[in-house]
Amino acid sequence: MPHVRKCVGHFYECQLPNMPTIEVLTSINAPTERCFRLALSVDLHTISTRQTGETIVAGVQSGELQLGDSVTFRARHFGLWQTLTSRITALDAPHHFRDEMQRGAFRYMRHDHYFEAQDSGATLMRDVFAFASPLGWLGNLVDALVLKRYLRRFLVERGRVVKEYAEIEQWRIVLTATAQARG
Repeated sequence: MPHVRKCVGHFYECQLPNMPTIEVLTSINAPTERCFRLALSVDLHTISTRQTGETIVAGVQSGELQLGDSVTFRARHFGLWQTLTSRITALDAPHHFRDEMQRGAFRYMRHDHYFEAQDSGATLMRDVFAFASPLGWLGNLVDALVLKRYLRRFLVERGRVVKEYAEIEQWRIVLTATAQARG
């Protein structure tokens, strides 16, 4: 299937035609660099996904992800245990990073994370999540009827946790653990 290229700032996005895309905006009353680093923390990611029982089973086990790093998560979605390996394929600190599925249940999955400093000192975090399920037209139907809404809730909850930790002193605990993990 051909890829469509479009320019977004100085990043190029590749996507399959008719691919579902979710955009979630989160306003965070904290500096951009703090929000960026928290979003790269696998420790905070596992906190934000407690509802799915998500654990890290391979790759970076703790700390902040870097360009080229991969991590494999195991989680329960729709009553089934699933494994997904994602890699950081683009990183422009503290403005943007991208993780893309390397292995997992989707046919394709790309998650862009954008961070924009606001005049007030706050940060606008923008998640752009593009995905496609396997199984052709049946997968497209599942995407439209179930997955898009489910994944939006998942991303909103993740954003809520990043916001919560960034705005109070808890960010220091997560980022201290991150610094210790990277040595």
